[in-house]
Amino acid sequence: MWTVYSFTGAAILASIIFSLLLFLSIDDDPLMKFLFGGLAVIFELGKFFAWYEVGERKARRNYTGTLSAFTFYAVLAAISIGGSIGGINSATNKAQSEVNVQKSKINAFNMQIEAIEKQIDLNNVAAEKYIQMERIASGVARIQKQNDELRKQQQKLAMERDSIPVVSQGSVLGLIDSLAETLHVTPQAAQLGLVVFLSVLLDFFAAFFVGLIGEENRFRHQFRHNKVLEMAGYNEFEQPKLLEHFDPSTIGTSEIEVHEAEEVVVEPELPKTPYEQAIDALSHNKVNCSKRAVSKLLNISTDEVDDIFKQLLDNGIVSKKPNNHYQWHGITATAD
Repeated sequence: MWTVYSFTGAAILASIIFSLLLFLSIDDDPLMKFLFGGLAVIFELGKFFAWYEVGERKARRNYTGTLSAFTFYAVLAAISIGGSIGGINSATNKAQSEVNVQKSKINAFNMQIEAIEKQIDLNNVAAEKYIQMERIASGVARIQKQNDELRKQQQKLAMERDSIPVVSQGSVLGLIDSLAETLHVTPQAAQLGLVVFLSVLLDFFAAFFVGLIGEENRFRHQFRHNKVLEMAGYNEFEQPKLLEHFDPSTIGTSEIEVHEAEEVVVEPELPKTPYEQAIDALSHNKVNCSKRAVSKLLNISTDEVDDIFKQLLDNGIVSKKPNNHYQWHGITATAD
Protein backbone atom coordinates (compact mmCIF):
# COMPACT_ATOMS: atom_id res chain seq x y z
CA MET A 1 0.00 0.00 0.00
CA TRP A 2 2.93 2.36 0.51
CA THR A 3 3.66 1.94 -3.20
CA VAL A 4 0.05 2.87 -3.99
CA TYR A 5 0.24 5.89 -1.67
CA SER A 6 3.48 7.01 -3.34
CA PHE A 7 2.07 6.77 -6.87
CA THR A 8 -1.12 8.53 -5.79
CA GLY A 9 0.76 11.37 -4.11
CA ALA A 10 3.07 11.80 -7.10
CA ALA A 11 0.18 11.87 -9.58
CA ILE A 12 -1.81 14.37 -7.51
CA LEU A 13 1.27 16.55 -7.01
CA ALA A 14 2.03 16.54 -10.74
CA SER A 15 -1.56 17.44 -11.56
CA ILE A 16 -1.47 20.33 -9.06
CA ILE A 17 1.84 21.63 -10.45
CA PHE A 18 0.61 21.66 -14.05
CA SER A 19 -2.59 23.43 -13.02
CA LEU A 20 -0.53 25.99 -11.09
CA LEU A 21 1.54 26.73 -14.21
CA LEU A 22 -1.62 27.89 -15.95
CA PHE A 23 -3.40 29.62 -13.07
CA LEU A 24 -0.31 31.52 -11.92
CA SER A 25 0.21 32.93 -15.41
CA ILE A 26 -3.22 34.59 -15.43
CA ASP A 27 -2.10 37.68 -13.50
CA ASP A 28 1.28 39.08 -12.44
CA ASP A 29 -0.03 40.62 -9.22
CA PRO A 30 1.30 38.61 -6.21
CA LEU A 31 -2.10 38.67 -4.49
CA MET A 32 -3.85 37.39 -7.61
CA LYS A 33 -1.18 34.73 -8.06
CA PHE A 34 -1.85 33.58 -4.49
CA LEU A 35 -5.61 33.51 -5.03
CA PHE A 36 -5.45 31.72 -8.37
CA GLY A 37 -2.86 29.28 -7.02
CA GLY A 38 -5.09 28.46 -4.05
CA LEU A 39 -8.00 28.00 -6.44
CA ALA A 40 -5.99 25.51 -8.49
CA VAL A 41 -5.05 23.50 -5.38
CA ILE A 42 -8.67 23.47 -4.16
CA PHE A 43 -9.92 22.25 -7.53
CA GLU A 44 -7.34 19.48 -7.68
CA LEU A 45 -7.82 18.17 -4.12
CA GLY A 46 -11.61 18.59 -4.30
CA LYS A 47 -11.68 16.56 -7.50
CA PHE A 48 -9.98 13.57 -5.90
CA PHE A 49 -12.09 13.81 -2.72
CA ALA A 50 -15.17 13.76 -4.96
CA TRP A 51 -13.90 10.66 -6.78
CA TYR A 52 -13.24 8.94 -3.43
CA GLU A 53 -16.81 9.78 -2.39
CA VAL A 54 -18.11 8.23 -5.63
CA GLY A 55 -16.63 4.90 -4.57
CA GLU A 56 -17.96 5.21 -1.01
CA ARG A 57 -21.53 5.92 -2.11
CA LYS A 58 -21.44 3.20 -4.74
CA ALA A 59 -20.30 0.69 -2.10
CA ARG A 60 -23.30 1.72 0.05
CA ARG A 61 -25.56 1.31 -3.03
CA ASN A 62 -26.59 4.94 -2.81
CA TYR A 63 -26.89 5.37 -6.56
CA THR A 64 -28.46 8.83 -6.40
CA GLY A 65 -25.60 10.04 -4.23
CA THR A 66 -23.14 8.31 -6.54
CA LEU A 67 -24.54 10.18 -9.55
CA SER A 68 -24.37 13.55 -7.78
CA ALA A 69 -20.79 12.92 -6.59
CA PHE A 70 -19.76 11.80 -10.08
CA THR A 71 -21.30 14.94 -11.61
CA PHE A 72 -19.35 17.09 -9.17
CA TYR A 73 -16.18 15.14 -9.99
CA ALA A 74 -16.76 15.51 -13.75
CA VAL A 75 -17.02 19.31 -13.44
CA LEU A 76 -13.84 19.54 -11.36
CA ALA A 77 -12.05 17.05 -13.63
CA ALA A 78 -12.89 19.16 -16.69
CA ILE A 79 -11.44 22.25 -14.99
CA SER A 80 -8.40 20.28 -13.83
CA ILE A 81 -7.73 18.74 -17.26
CA GLY A 82 -8.05 22.17 -18.83
CA GLY A 83 -5.57 23.55 -16.32
CA SER A 84 -3.16 20.68 -16.89
CA ILE A 85 -3.40 21.14 -20.65
CA GLY A 86 -2.62 24.84 -20.28
CA GLY A 87 0.23 24.17 -17.86
CA ILE A 88 1.89 21.47 -19.96
CA ASN A 89 1.38 23.52 -23.10
CA SER A 90 2.91 26.57 -21.42
CA ALA A 91 5.98 24.60 -20.32
CA THR A 92 6.36 23.07 -23.79
CA ASN A 93 6.00 26.46 -25.49
CA LYS A 94 8.67 27.91 -23.22
CA ALA A 95 11.12 25.17 -24.17
CA GLN A 96 10.20 25.59 -27.82
CA SER A 97 10.67 29.38 -27.64
CA GLU A 98 14.25 28.96 -26.39
CA VAL A 99 15.02 26.76 -29.38
CA ASN A 100 13.31 29.23 -31.72
CA VAL A 101 15.37 32.15 -30.34
CA GLN A 102 18.61 30.33 -31.10
CA LYS A 103 17.37 29.37 -34.54
CA SER A 104 16.39 32.99 -35.29
CA LYS A 105 19.86 34.20 -34.34
CA ILE A 106 21.47 31.66 -36.65
CA ASN A 107 19.05 32.57 -39.43
CA ALA A 108 19.93 36.27 -39.04
CA PHE A 109 23.62 35.51 -39.48
CA ASN A 110 22.87 33.29 -42.47
CA MET A 111 20.86 36.08 -44.09
CA GLN A 112 23.70 38.58 -43.61
CA ILE A 113 26.25 36.12 -45.02
CA GLU A 114 23.96 35.43 -47.98
CA ALA A 115 23.53 39.18 -48.65
CA ILE A 116 27.30 39.67 -48.65
CA GLU A 117 27.65 36.75 -51.04
CA LYS A 118 25.15 38.36 -53.42
CA GLN A 119 27.07 41.66 -53.22
CA ILE A 120 30.29 39.85 -54.11
CA ASP A 121 28.56 38.27 -57.11
CA LEU A 122 27.39 41.69 -58.30
CA ASN A 123 30.91 43.06 -57.93
CA ASN A 124 32.25 40.19 -60.03
CA VAL A 125 29.74 41.04 -62.78
CA ALA A 126 30.87 44.68 -62.67
CA ALA A 127 34.51 43.59 -62.81
CA GLU A 128 33.84 41.62 -66.00
CA LYS A 129 32.35 44.73 -67.58
CA TYR A 130 35.39 46.78 -66.59
CA ILE A 131 37.60 44.11 -68.17
CA GLN A 132 35.60 44.32 -71.37
CA MET A 133 36.04 48.12 -71.30
CA GLU A 134 39.78 47.66 -70.70
CA ARG A 135 39.63 49.56 -67.43
CA ILE A 136 41.36 46.94 -65.34
CA ALA A 137 43.63 49.31 -63.46
CA SER A 138 40.98 51.74 -62.33
CA GLY A 139 37.78 49.64 -62.02
CA VAL A 140 38.77 46.03 -61.44
CA ALA A 141 41.36 46.85 -58.75
CA ARG A 142 38.77 48.81 -56.76
CA ILE A 143 36.19 46.02 -57.03
CA GLN A 144 38.70 43.39 -55.91
CA LYS A 145 39.51 45.51 -52.87
CA GLN A 146 35.78 45.73 -52.00
CA ASN A 147 35.39 41.97 -52.43
CA ASP A 148 38.30 41.34 -50.07
CA GLU A 149 36.65 43.50 -47.39
CA LEU A 150 33.30 41.73 -47.96
CA ARG A 151 34.98 38.32 -47.64
CA LYS A 152 36.54 39.33 -44.34
CA GLN A 153 33.18 40.58 -43.10
CA GLN A 154 31.55 37.34 -44.26
CA GLN A 155 34.10 35.24 -42.41
CA LYS A 156 33.61 37.29 -39.24
CA LEU A 157 29.82 36.75 -39.38
CA ALA A 158 30.32 33.03 -39.94
CA MET A 159 32.59 32.82 -36.86
CA GLU A 160 30.01 34.67 -34.73
CA ARG A 161 27.28 32.37 -36.00
CA ASP A 162 29.27 29.25 -35.20
CA SER A 163 30.06 30.56 -31.69
CA ILE A 164 26.36 30.59 -30.70
CA PRO A 165 25.81 27.79 -28.14
CA VAL A 166 23.75 24.94 -29.50
CA VAL A 167 20.46 24.43 -27.64
CA SER A 168 19.78 20.75 -27.32
CA GLN A 169 16.29 19.75 -28.33
CA GLY A 170 14.43 18.14 -25.44
CA SER A 171 12.93 14.69 -25.66
CA VAL A 172 9.40 16.13 -25.60
CA LEU A 173 10.15 18.46 -28.53
CA GLY A 174 11.74 15.59 -30.38
CA LEU A 175 8.64 13.49 -29.74
CA ILE A 176 6.42 16.29 -31.02
CA ASP A 177 8.44 16.59 -34.23
CA SER A 178 8.35 12.82 -34.70
CA LEU A 179 4.57 12.73 -34.21
CA ALA A 180 4.11 15.60 -36.65
CA GLU A 181 6.15 13.78 -39.30
CA THR A 182 4.43 10.42 -38.66
CA LEU A 183 0.87 11.80 -38.64
CA HIS A 184 1.58 14.35 -41.38
CA VAL A 185 0.29 17.24 -39.27
CA THR A 186 1.78 20.53 -38.14
CA PRO A 187 4.00 20.57 -35.03
CA GLN A 188 1.39 22.74 -33.29
CA ALA A 189 -1.34 20.13 -33.85
CA ALA A 190 0.96 17.32 -32.70
CA GLN A 191 1.85 19.31 -29.59
CA LEU A 192 -1.82 19.94 -28.74
CA GLY A 193 -2.72 16.27 -29.18
CA LEU A 194 0.19 15.13 -27.02
CA VAL A 195 -0.65 17.65 -24.27
CA VAL A 196 -4.32 16.62 -24.17
CA PHE A 197 -3.35 12.93 -24.05
CA LEU A 198 -0.87 13.45 -21.20
CA SER A 199 -3.32 15.58 -19.19
CA VAL A 200 -6.17 13.07 -19.46
CA LEU A 201 -3.82 10.16 -18.74
CA LEU A 202 -2.45 11.91 -15.65
CA ASP A 203 -5.97 12.56 -14.34
CA PHE A 204 -7.13 8.98 -14.91
CA PHE A 205 -3.92 7.64 -13.39
CA ALA A 206 -4.45 9.59 -10.17
CA ALA A 207 -8.19 8.76 -10.07
CA PHE A 208 -7.41 5.03 -10.43
CA PHE A 209 -5.08 5.02 -7.44
CA VAL A 210 -7.49 7.13 -5.34
CA GLY A 211 -10.21 4.57 -6.09
CA LEU A 212 -7.79 1.77 -5.20
CA ILE A 213 -7.16 3.36 -1.79
CA GLY A 214 -10.91 3.60 -1.23
CA GLU A 215 -11.37 -0.09 -2.06
CA GLU A 216 -8.58 -1.02 0.35
CA ASN A 217 -10.12 1.01 3.19
CA ARG A 218 -13.55 -0.54 2.62
CA PHE A 219 -12.01 -4.02 2.55
CA ARG A 220 -10.24 -3.41 5.86
CA HIS A 221 -13.42 -2.14 7.49
CA GLN A 222 -15.44 -5.13 6.25
CA PHE A 223 -12.73 -7.58 7.30
CA ARG A 224 -12.60 -6.21 10.84
CA HIS A 225 -16.39 -6.16 11.05
CA ASN A 226 -16.69 -9.80 9.95
CA LYS A 227 -13.92 -10.80 12.32
CA VAL A 228 -15.84 -9.36 15.26
CA LEU A 229 -19.05 -11.13 14.20
CA GLU A 230 -17.25 -14.48 14.01
CA MET A 231 -16.25 -14.26 17.66
CA ALA A 232 -19.75 -15.30 18.83
CA GLY A 233 -20.70 -11.94 20.19
CA TYR A 234 -17.37 -11.15 21.83
CA ASN A 235 -15.71 -7.93 20.78
CA GLU A 236 -11.96 -7.76 21.40
CA PHE A 237 -12.26 -4.06 22.18
CA GLU A 238 -15.05 -4.49 24.77
CA GLN A 239 -15.92 -6.81 27.63
CA PRO A 240 -18.60 -9.46 26.89
CA LYS A 241 -22.08 -8.04 27.37
CA LEU A 242 -25.13 -9.96 28.50
CA LEU A 243 -28.46 -9.72 26.76
CA GLU A 244 -30.29 -6.56 27.76
CA HIS A 245 -33.53 -8.29 28.80
CA PHE A 246 -31.75 -10.68 31.17
CA ASP A 247 -31.47 -10.07 34.92
CA PRO A 248 -28.59 -12.08 36.51
CA SER A 249 -30.31 -12.03 39.90
CA THR A 250 -32.89 -14.52 38.63
CA ILE A 251 -30.31 -17.31 38.27
CA GLY A 252 -30.95 -20.07 40.80
CA THR A 253 -34.29 -18.67 42.02
CA SER A 254 -37.85 -19.64 41.20
CA GLU A 255 -40.45 -17.39 39.73
CA ILE A 256 -43.20 -16.28 42.08
CA GLU A 257 -46.55 -15.37 40.66
CA VAL A 258 -48.28 -12.58 42.50
CA HIS A 259 -52.05 -12.42 42.18
CA GLU A 260 -54.11 -9.44 43.17
CA ALA A 261 -56.74 -11.56 44.96
CA GLU A 262 -54.57 -13.89 46.97
CA GLU A 263 -50.99 -14.42 48.04
CA VAL A 264 -49.31 -17.70 47.28
CA VAL A 265 -46.46 -18.81 49.45
CA VAL A 266 -43.96 -21.04 47.67
CA GLU A 267 -41.28 -22.91 49.44
CA PRO A 268 -37.77 -21.90 48.26
CA GLU A 269 -36.18 -24.34 45.85
CA LEU A 270 -32.72 -25.72 46.26
CA PRO A 271 -30.03 -23.68 44.50
CA LYS A 272 -29.18 -24.94 41.03
CA THR A 273 -25.80 -26.28 40.12
CA PRO A 274 -23.64 -24.30 37.63
CA TYR A 275 -24.48 -26.91 34.98
CA GLU A 276 -28.22 -26.43 35.52
CA GLN A 277 -27.83 -22.66 35.60
CA ALA A 278 -25.95 -22.78 32.28
CA ILE A 279 -28.70 -24.91 30.67
CA ASP A 280 -31.36 -22.54 32.01
CA ALA A 281 -29.56 -19.47 30.65
CA LEU A 282 -28.84 -21.03 27.25
CA SER A 283 -32.33 -22.46 26.78
CA HIS A 284 -33.93 -19.04 27.50
CA ASN A 285 -31.49 -17.18 25.21
CA LYS A 286 -30.13 -15.22 28.14
CA VAL A 287 -26.57 -15.59 26.94
CA ASN A 288 -24.71 -16.61 23.77
CA CYS A 289 -23.47 -20.19 23.46
CA SER A 290 -19.80 -19.50 24.21
CA LYS A 291 -17.52 -20.35 27.12
CA ARG A 292 -16.52 -16.75 27.70
CA ALA A 293 -20.13 -15.52 27.88
CA VAL A 294 -21.21 -18.34 30.27
CA SER A 295 -18.14 -17.80 32.44
CA LYS A 296 -18.91 -14.09 32.64
CA LEU A 297 -22.56 -14.75 33.48
CA LEU A 298 -22.07 -17.37 36.18
CA ASN A 299 -18.83 -15.85 37.47
CA ILE A 300 -17.02 -19.19 37.43
CA SER A 301 -13.50 -20.20 36.51
CA THR A 302 -12.25 -21.46 33.15
CA ASP A 303 -11.89 -25.04 34.37
CA GLU A 304 -15.48 -25.09 35.62
CA VAL A 305 -16.89 -23.77 32.35
CA ASP A 306 -14.78 -26.34 30.45
CA ASP A 307 -16.36 -29.12 32.52
CA ILE A 308 -19.85 -27.71 31.84
CA PHE A 309 -19.34 -27.59 28.07
CA LYS A 310 -17.78 -31.06 28.08
CA GLN A 311 -20.89 -32.37 29.83
CA LEU A 312 -23.11 -30.50 27.36
CA LEU A 313 -21.20 -32.07 24.45
CA ASP A 314 -21.48 -35.54 25.97
CA ASN A 315 -25.24 -35.12 26.39
CA GLY A 316 -25.66 -33.82 22.82
CA ILE A 317 -27.14 -30.53 24.00
CA VAL A 318 -24.51 -28.54 22.12
CA SER A 319 -22.20 -29.35 19.21
CA LYS A 320 -18.81 -28.02 18.18
CA LYS A 321 -18.50 -26.39 14.74
CA PRO A 322 -15.36 -26.60 12.55
CA ASN A 323 -14.34 -23.08 13.65
CA ASN A 324 -14.32 -24.30 17.32
CA HIS A 325 -17.50 -22.34 18.14
CA TYR A 326 -20.39 -24.02 19.93
CA GLN A 327 -23.94 -24.41 18.63
CA TRP A 328 -26.92 -24.80 20.97
CA HIS A 329 -29.41 -27.57 20.09
CA GLY A 330 -31.56 -27.63 23.19
CA ILE A 331 -32.67 -30.35 25.62
CA THR A 332 -35.56 -31.46 23.42
CA ALA A 333 -33.10 -32.40 20.68
CA THR A 334 -31.59 -35.09 22.90
CA ALA A 335 -34.91 -36.66 23.52
CA ASP A 336 -35.68 -37.25 19.84
